[in-house]
Amino acid sequence: QVQLVESGGGSVQTGDSLRLACVDSGGALSRYVVGWFRQVPGKEREFIAGISASGLSTYEIDSVKGRFAISRDNAKNTVHLQMNSLKPEDTAVYICAATLHGAAYLSGALQEYTYWGQGTQVTVSS
Repeated sequence: QVQLVESGGGSVQTGDSLRLACVDSGGALSRYVVGWFRQVPGKEREFIAGISASGLSTYEIDSVKGRFAISRDNAKNTVHLQMNSLKPEDTAVYICAATLHGAAYLSGALQEYTYWGQGTQVTVSS
């Protein structure tokens, strides 16, 4: 059973960095594609980055490419999202999710993700 817990969020200023972590306490994350999503109240959940089970393939959406980077350490059952040059529009709850659908790291289709964490709040002030 995959149980995802996010950490690393906080309140920062424009231009600062944060490193989010998604940990699977069930210990099976190495088999799964993992995606990072973010959600703002009143808006749809947005896919922002995905990583294949091996970690060899990654994807970030255009609005975060060059600022955010997804990576994983399968020995530690952990996926990270490094966020640099943060902007106020990055303010959201950041949520990680896992799936066995191999292509989901590219598509980011919500319905393809099976397991979801509770999220961690990121607030960026100007």
